[in-house]
Amino acid sequence: MGKVAWVFPGQGSQRLGMGRDVVENMPGAKEFFATGSDILGYDLARLCWEGPEERLRQTKYTQPALLVVSSMLAHILRSHGLKPHAVAGHSLGEYSALVAAGSLPFAEAVALVARRGQLMQEAVPYGQGAMGVLLGLDYETTLKICAEAAQGEVVEPANLNSSQQVVISGTRSAVERAMALGRERGARRVLELAVSGPFHSSLMRPAAERFAGDLRKIQWVNPLVPLVANVTAGYVTGADDIPRLLTQQLYMPVRWEETVLRLVDGGVEHFVEIGPGKVLAGLIKRISPKVSVVTCGDMESLEKVLEMGKGDIVL
Repeated sequence: MGKVAWVFPGQGSQRLGMGRDVVENMPGAKEFFATGSDILGYDLARLCWEGPEERLRQTKYTQPALLVVSSMLAHILRSHGLKPHAVAGHSLGEYSALVAAGSLPFAEAVALVARRGQLMQEAVPYGQGAMGVLLGLDYETTLKICAEAAQGEVVEPANLNSSQQVVISGTRSAVERAMALGRERGARRVLELAVSGPFHSSLMRPAAERFAGDLRKIQWVNPLVPLVANVTAGYVTGADDIPRLLTQQLYMPVRWEETVLRLVDGGVEHFVEIGPGKVLAGLIKRISPKVSVVTCGDMESLEKVLEMGKGDIVL
């Protein structure tokens, strides 16, 4: 039987109500929200379940909220005897992967991603940066479009999600020019993302420089299971590499397609997306149609994964 990878989504997968039915039905689940609230200084459960949604979409709130929900779900899977052969996360999801791999304690992760979200939100004044997605164009074409659209500003590939989906990031005007060029060059669809900043672009370097100090304070531990890093699409070889990789992750592209292919090349045949939404599941099926993908984001899908575990489909 093939190996299993747990993958964790990033910002954009949040939704009101996330985690509520799990907390109401699974013993110990509410402790994750309680710990998160104590560290953050506000009622995390109320924010996730009641909103307002506009606040939940703000980076500094979104990031710890998603980490708490994903870590809670992964913990429940482990407590029922399930475990992955490898892990990876998309952008913010890399922190949930590090918690799942035993490299970062949950409580420290909550504080760290709250700080990350705050610095990312402060890096560029609200409204001056943007991100957009070009569907149906490959990386090389997108790179040329960005070079042409920059005109002295910043617009760069940010998320290399699949061979036909590249997210771009930069100053708003440059991103808008690149999106217009994308339509002209035959993109199947062009869409601006509902985010509060130009993430994974060089505009995030000031935030990365400030965040590097926070990362160096953590006592990182070697991953207990293989973990593929966003910026290299290679396996993390040791704890000493993690602060550098996470610093670079703020201003370098997320190499998601290569990450999935690296896992598949390593024998992974089954993926479990742990967290709200199904964004990664859709991408993974397009990248590698032969693998199986299940989601684990609410009580119904959690129960299905646990049942599959009993049958040794997910180990």
